[in-house]
Amino acid sequence: MLEKTTRVNYLYDFYQSLLTPKQQSYMSLYYLDDYSLGEIAEEYDVSRQAVYDNIKRTEAMLEEYEEKLQLFQKFQERSVLLTKMNELLKEDSPSTQALTEAVAELEKLD
Repeated sequence: MLEKTTRVNYLYDFYQSLLTPKQQSYMSLYYLDDYSLGEIAEEYDVSRQAVYDNIKRTEAMLEEYEEKLQLFQKFQERSVLLTKMNELLKEDSPSTQALTEAVAELEKLD
């Protein structure tokens, strides 16, 4: 569950500007502010089911955006490469070949 929440939070960070204000509000309250479905429903004077449906539909939209644009995947790949490069630089004699390959991989992501 925590892994899913973390993923949705990242996807929301990357794609929130593509959502409607209502979708942004529901997602922000549910995932960032940890409101329950009932609390959000009370806030907007709608049913819990309406809030649940909206959140699930929005999660699916975020996954579709990620499937097409891959911003989160590229972010993760960049993070791995940057960590690898930092580790190489900390070595007594960093391998120029390994650093060159890591830089090439970073360039491919863009």
